[in-house]
Amino acid sequence: MSIPPPSRRVRTGLAAATLLAASFPHVPAADDPQPAAAGGRFHYPATAKVAQTDDYHGTKVADPYRWLEDANSPETQAWVEAQNKVTFDYLRHLPAREGIKERLTKLWDYEKYGVPFKEGGRYFYSKNTGLQNQSVIYTAPTLAEPPTELLDPNKLSTDGTVSLSSYAISEDGRYMAYGLNTSGSDWIEWHVKEVATGRDLPDDLKWSKFSGASWTKDNKGFFYSRYDAPDEKTQLQAVNYFQKLYYHAVGTTQEQDVLVYERKDEKEWGFGGEVSDDGQYLVIAVSHGTDPKNRVFFRSLKEGVQSAAPTVELLRDADAHYVFVGNDGPVFYFSTNRDAPRGRLVAIDTAKGADQPPELREVIPQAAETLEGVSYVGGRFVANYLQDAHALVRVFGTDGKTLQQVGLPGLGTAVGFGGKPQDTETFFAFATYTAPPTIYRYDVRTDALAAVFAPKLAFDPADYTSEQVFYQSKDGTRVPMVISYKRGMRRDGSNPTVLYGYGGFDISLTPAFSPANLVWMEMGGVYAVPNLRGGGEYGEEWHLAGTKERKQNVFDDFIAAAEYLIANQYTSTPRLAISGRSNGGLLVGATMTQRPDLFAAALPGVGVMDMLRFQKFTIGWGWAPDYGTSDDAAQFASLYAYSPLHHLKPGVRYPATLVTTSDHDDRVVPAHSFKFAATLQADQAADVPTLIRIETKSGHGGGRPTAKIIDEVADNWAFLSDILRVDLDGKPEAAQAAR
Repeated sequence: MSIPPPSRRVRTGLAAATLLAASFPHVPAADDPQPAAAGGRFHYPATAKVAQTDDYHGTKVADPYRWLEDANSPETQAWVEAQNKVTFDYLRHLPAREGIKERLTKLWDYEKYGVPFKEGGRYFYSKNTGLQNQSVIYTAPTLAEPPTELLDPNKLSTDGTVSLSSYAISEDGRYMAYGLNTSGSDWIEWHVKEVATGRDLPDDLKWSKFSGASWTKDNKGFFYSRYDAPDEKTQLQAVNYFQKLYYHAVGTTQEQDVLVYERKDEKEWGFGGEVSDDGQYLVIAVSHGTDPKNRVFFRSLKEGVQSAAPTVELLRDADAHYVFVGNDGPVFYFSTNRDAPRGRLVAIDTAKGADQPPELREVIPQAAETLEGVSYVGGRFVANYLQDAHALVRVFGTDGKTLQQVGLPGLGTAVGFGGKPQDTETFFAFATYTAPPTIYRYDVRTDALAAVFAPKLAFDPADYTSEQVFYQSKDGTRVPMVISYKRGMRRDGSNPTVLYGYGGFDISLTPAFSPANLVWMEMGGVYAVPNLRGGGEYGEEWHLAGTKERKQNVFDDFIAAAEYLIANQYTSTPRLAISGRSNGGLLVGATMTQRPDLFAAALPGVGVMDMLRFQKFTIGWGWAPDYGTSDDAAQFASLYAYSPLHHLKPGVRYPATLVTTSDHDDRVVPAHSFKFAATLQADQAADVPTLIRIETKSGHGGGRPTAKIIDEVADNWAFLSDILRVDLDGKPEAAQAAR
């Protein structure tokens, strides 16, 4: 598993805990009010300014709220408490909130299934009955039989804040290795459970991060990745360097784990180990931050884990993106964008020795569509493509000939297609913006397709619709966007609209269902998602067009999407809000500072807001392949040109803003949002709410309890209902004076 981006799919090598006390003057009491705008209605806690200025290659940059980087200081914690009091006092008194929460809760309450897979003659899958905070893992001999509960994370905490990161079943189906996250942190603690009895073994592995587990085929142990133990007082902020790959034998202590691979000369390299289906090889994916260009090494397991077999640096140049798909003996298959920016499948004969460059034999050539992934199932390759950001799936023989195209039930997203070379069946989930995932079984040899889990809903998906449009960005680039709404909507410029975006890290935004968005559409709202540059929808060239010095293209694409919606009368500026999380939070911060006149409201979530210091916290250094870094003079200039924190100016009328972050976010540390919100409150000239909502016992977003998600969505939609003037029946009100 590679280093994750600040994704939806947000991170200080700085010893913040000691820096504050030694360097900064007294911080005023956080409950000492100060107005956000002179004579305005909204008053916020005082946020002290300090005399902190940094020199970046000759440019002096002030950082008056540096003290907020220490999330553990009493002053910061008092500031958080005071900000939350102001925010929640406002949100809880919004007239629409309780009705929205009630409707969200009702629509969220339907069964949700994960994609099944088979090990040891048994099926395994996740299920959520509807409103459970965490999904439960089940197992059964067949999908038609009542399943047995294997792991219920809801029993591990009273508030649902312990979540399952990932799990892996041994080949014989005897053991389950599972990783847990606490309070939303990226840190994983691994355990081992007996499948037949449900009994937990004593195995307890700590300080793992950005890792899955891969069992050896003798079922005796598994590979996983971890870091050295950090200082527990600063573990949520400490920089993560020197990841190592280990093997853990069931029934032993972590101190006995075998160190399989490390690189003391490459502190930023990350390692993920995967055992080939035939059990003969350990394939090591070597990543460098979020750079899609990676390396692939391997070693033989024929003589066991602790044999003297060398590690072979098969693909050592990091010249492209490579994903191991499977193998036929020494012939390894990889999906790659080497010499094919939209992707292709190649084969490498590893028996030819490591003394010569690997020869790539093309199996499936590049297509007009973008190759998202390939699996090797039933002696065939199942290739999942993106055609204008929606799924297209083809099946190929090992000779590369097309055998069939999977008959997907519409324009949406298909995920899954796992399995083994000897399997004939595979499973996938299919969803759209207006219909939740249905789980399908697919036979790769007969082309038979059947639904196995279909949700029972408290609404009719036919009442809603999505359309794909294409618009021109500032430089003339053609950009797709999907616009979803309730049927019968009139395009008269009055519809409250949420424009959601991401645009980074080669991540594609494909159709995804959310009860939250359905409630918004039910209220008369429009939900629009453009596929911005920086994503992977059209291959590596599309991704690179939104990185480093080209990052402004992403913001231009987003602004052009807003202008399209207004010009075509889906909405108007007083009815338009922008939203995004993580890298999407950066997107919102950048566009609202560049075009504050274009939007009525902004929802930047867990965003990367300080583009000059992100690399100093946890895994932030790993985002340099997309962003660049202020340590480089030329890249500093590009970052400083759009960094949201540094483009807030006093006296500007910014959109009404609800910043959201979490106190346990150890990917995009909350200091980004803290400093941005404090600056925005001080600079805001408009008499509109400028708030920050700080979730406790929560992280970047993964594994959040359902209850917390519903609460945050209810707050967001109630906030937008107030700002965009949506009445309680979901119809826009006539313009009225400020309340």
